[in-house]
Amino acid sequence: MSDFRRRELLAVLAGLTAFGLGMGEAWASPSKKSKRQQTRKSVGKPTPPTITKPKPKLVVLDPGHGGKDPGALGARGTQEKKVVFTIAREVQRELLAGGRYRVLLTRTGDTYVALRERVARAQAAKADLFLSLHADSHDNSDVRGASVYTLSEDASDREAAALAARENRADAVVSGMRLADKSDNVAQTLVAMSQRGTVNESRRLAETIVATFAKNGVRLLPRTHRQAGFAVLTSAEIPAALVELGYLSNPQDEKLLTVRQHQLSLARALRASVDAYFGAGAATRKA
Repeated sequence: MSDFRRRELLAVLAGLTAFGLGMGEAWASPSKKSKRQQTRKSVGKPTPPTITKPKPKLVVLDPGHGGKDPGALGARGTQEKKVVFTIAREVQRELLAGGRYRVLLTRTGDTYVALRERVARAQAAKADLFLSLHADSHDNSDVRGASVYTLSEDASDREAAALAARENRADAVVSGMRLADKSDNVAQTLVAMSQRGTVNESRRLAETIVATFAKNGVRLLPRTHRQAGFAVLTSAEIPAALVELGYLSNPQDEKLLTVRQHQLSLARALRASVDAYFGAGAATRKA
């Protein structure tokens, strides 16, 4: 056989071999073919990003008084400790219903808890917000309406000085930093800065509560946002407000505070206040 014929025959055989392989691919079973296609498609496919849900905020509710301390007494014998505990439970239900919050009560029954202990429990739990609920009393029975208190400047300065004092620094932590190994000047500065920021946030919280109460038809005192040195407002790192829900010394307020529908209205207004506070805070941080 001539070299030319040999080369021609080899070329034909090569073509038939290639054709046969192609036919094998074409006649492969659908399942095998699809598997190969899936394998090709899966190569280099990007992994979808993992979406992490934000951790629910922890709100500490502090029903005032309790146990041996009944608080204010109404003309009809209504006890402040019972009224505010009932409303605190309603607020807790409202906050938990949306799944956005965790809620801790400083007392879960008719028990006495010291004022500083209430603050300590909130600090130990690393709360994001502290709301103390009360129902006031006044010598003038005509006075009625809700009001909101935050820590005064003088009380804030006293608390900062007390917390920075050497005898109180052993276990104190402010803004994530232990004060035990800090000098007096540094400790005082850290506490004052933290306290100042917390006082400002507390004011914003109070303003939010006042605005939300007004929007929801809750009666307010003329000078609604007030400042005082309440012990439960003294945390250096937790925005806090004390809400006087009304006056038990006023017959109308006393009656309203014992009516379930009004209790629900107050609870919903407080939940809306918390929503607005955290919503506005998030918007401010983004801006």
